[in-house]
Amino acid sequence: MKVLYKVVFLLLLGGIWCQNNRNAKASGKSTKKSGGNQGGDVDQSPLVVDLTAGAAGSIGSTRGTESSGSTGSSGSSGSTRGTGSSGTSGTSGSSGTSGSTGSTRGTGSSGTSGSTGSSGSTRGTGSSGTSGSTGSTRGTGSSGTSGSSGTSGSTGSTRGTGRSGSSGSTKGAGGTAEAGREGAAGARAAEQQTDDMRLHFLKNNQVTCNDGTAAGFYLKEFRGSRRWLLFLEGGWCCHSKDTCDSRYQNIPRLMSSSGWPQTKRGTGILSSQAQENPHWHNANIVFIPYCSSDVWSGTGVAPTPPPRLRQGKEKERDRNTNATEYTFMGSLIIREVVKDLVPKGIKQAKVVMLSGTSAGGTGVLLNIERVASQLEQLGAEAQVRGLVDSGWFLESKQQRSPNCPETISCSPEDAIKIGLRLWNGVVPDRCRQLHKRGEEWQCFFGHKLYSTLTSPLFVVQWLFDEEQLRVENIYMGGQSLSEEQWQYIQNLGRELKISLRDVTAVFAPSCLSHTVITRSNWMSFQIKGTSLPRALHCWDRSLEATRNNRTPAKGCPFHLVDTCQWPQCNPTCPALVDQTTQQELTLLQMLVAMGLDLQKLGLDPQEDADSLASVVSNGG
Repeated sequence: MKVLYKVVFLLLLGGIWCQNNRNAKASGKSTKKSGGNQGGDVDQSPLVVDLTAGAAGSIGSTRGTESSGSTGSSGSSGSTRGTGSSGTSGTSGSSGTSGSTGSTRGTGSSGTSGSTGSSGSTRGTGSSGTSGSTGSTRGTGSSGTSGSSGTSGSTGSTRGTGRSGSSGSTKGAGGTAEAGREGAAGARAAEQQTDDMRLHFLKNNQVTCNDGTAAGFYLKEFRGSRRWLLFLEGGWCCHSKDTCDSRYQNIPRLMSSSGWPQTKRGTGILSSQAQENPHWHNANIVFIPYCSSDVWSGTGVAPTPPPRLRQGKEKERDRNTNATEYTFMGSLIIREVVKDLVPKGIKQAKVVMLSGTSAGGTGVLLNIERVASQLEQLGAEAQVRGLVDSGWFLESKQQRSPNCPETISCSPEDAIKIGLRLWNGVVPDRCRQLHKRGEEWQCFFGHKLYSTLTSPLFVVQWLFDEEQLRVENIYMGGQSLSEEQWQYIQNLGRELKISLRDVTAVFAPSCLSHTVITRSNWMSFQIKGTSLPRALHCWDRSLEATRNNRTPAKGCPFHLVDTCQWPQCNPTCPALVDQTTQQELTLLQMLVAMGLDLQKLGLDPQEDADSLASVVSNGG
């Protein structure tokens, strides 16, 4: 029995000794491991990340730890202050759950794939979570990765050094910050690019500009919109070899596409910015450059006149007037643009508004019925509308020679009479039928054409249009002004009001200016408190109500004509500028500067200034 007790005692001693020996070894290994980690704090090893496809892998960011994300799941994150782990501690949920948050001084936690990203917050090192998670640290920042399609990399935000990631914000040096800045710059450039209209040349290369170069259009598409705005550029015309040669030499862009830029930025009603263009910014916008010099009426090469015997100067004049190498295809260009817009979706349009300024506005009057008919033949159900800006001209009062050699010395009607033959120009059928052969030129004047049109039309017209005044050799802000010319200016306003009396939709401020709808500040001009964009919107609502058999809304006006008689009596008129000094002047100051004796004209400067001030305070 004693022997048995001794054996048991010896076995117990041996067990105790073995246990102590194992503990001593474990303690030695732990000391070595701890020493290794402390060395790692000084010598940072590179961060290695191995992500396989499909993972939105998060990174465990310790100063010596490597981690990898596995397929289909998010890698766990480990963060320690002293001892580095491979991020196994923490919770790992299934796909679709929200990841846990670990906030410790020792170990971090891991998020899961598809989760609302977890965050690890430590005093020493920061970890990054899954898609959309953020690692926020006081020391070294973690890096995020970009996962597979549909996932987004995490963001590392550090005060020290930022590593590679989808985006990084650092106070020190880091490739992430530079990449972020480049990405932001690229995004801004892309955003600006989308605001531009892009040049497209016509598919039919037989329809060209004056010099035979390709005609075309600029387009800014708005995906999903069924509203289209087509804009015809202005620029008057040429009507003979001499006037066209001069135009080609001085303003080649109005006769050739060779210098057209690849993109164009729209302003006013052509802008894609809501603050500048509240009601049409989200339409498909088409800018059609003017390069046919025919007020958008030409249909091809003019027929060669039959040979006639001429002598001396008469023969030379005929040759200069009728012989030209230019082609005039303005009306055909509009037709081809509409054709080329079919693949872009214009057949599905709900509204197509054909607009234009100056000669482009007259082009709207001449072509709106053709565009409506063309779209109807294509099977479109769109309502075609017209917007005419500063293209509503009156015939000249001056008597001149019908064989005017220069455009500037030609009255509008004489230029059109001569030009129609050269351009092989066309006018709307219903208007043409009202006039005998040779009198088709009358259809270029809105007040004679308007009643024959069936498409809805909105007319924008300054009551004292500067181009109308130039026809009479009146240049406001120029050298001088006679009493007769001042009287003509006053009469012009009255006559324009009379001509617009039967126009359903009109915006006519009592101002000295020319064109408005493409100005960046076009919203600033008002009549009785209503701006032009607002009036256009009211017109749009009225047309929609009529189409849907509803009663138009009240208190939304779109027939607005200033009632005051003076030029510039509307307080929102564009400022007058002295052409010599470039200083802004009031109307009375300009009249004095142009040599008029106000008292001789029966104008009392103080009394009329008070009268104008009263008109201004009442809003025109």
